Amino acid sequence: MSENHILRAFDRDLDAIQALVMRMGGLVETAITDAAHALEAGDLDKAERVRKADRDIDVLEYRINEEAARVIALRAPTAGDLRVVLSVMKIASALERVGDYAKNMAKRTQALVELGHTPVVAQAGASLRRMTRAVTELLSDALDSYATRDLALAQDVRIRDQEIDQMYNALFREFLTHMLEDPRNITPCIHLHFIAKNIERMGDHATAIAEQVVYLTTGEVPDDPRPKAENVANLPKS
Repeated sequence: MSENHILRAFDRDLDAIQALVMRMGGLVETAITDAAHALEAGDLDKAERVRKADRDIDVLEYRINEEAARVIALRAPTAGDLRVVLSVMKIASALERVGDYAKNMAKRTQALVELGHTPVVAQAGASLRRMTRAVTELLSDALDSYATRDLALAQDVRIRDQEIDQMYNALFREFLTHMLEDPRNITPCIHLHFIAKNIERMGDHATAIAEQVVYLTTGEVPDDPRPKAENVANLPKS
């Protein structure tokens, strides 16, 4: 088999894997949007669809890892080509985690609906909606930077993650205030806090995707810590 034929076969394999990554990214973006809509509307049917759709995201991650492993075994890629294959696997892992956080939002929505309408949930709705929209845009830009190998856009994603952190910190303080004012707010605020934390972690994983783009385009993982707002809750990362 000629070297040109081998290279063409590798390119076809890689294009197929990267198409799966972009498809997975689309499913994850939909999951975030649907989970946010379900929360805002108290739509349990949509929340359940988000939970069930997470299986499709998991299946795609498995397929991507299987195809990437096959390419490594059959094509033995080196240098830049190997970086692409390894980055694909890491991006798929990040997307799977974001899908899990969207599923967790849907689970919390069910718990909040069971609590009944509370003013604190309505008050937090606009802030959570704004935070979710910002994260969705961040993830979309991270995926675009990957598809186009846009280093500048990837660096911009890294910087903008700080905005998500600031929104989370503001919400955390707001929830603390509500809980101190009225003990009846404790349970809904706990659920709302975990939803906000899930959204904040989505931003971290979107940034991880952007950092893979930096790695792909420069050959080096960013060694400068990306700007992070101080985590007022100081909770462990998951």
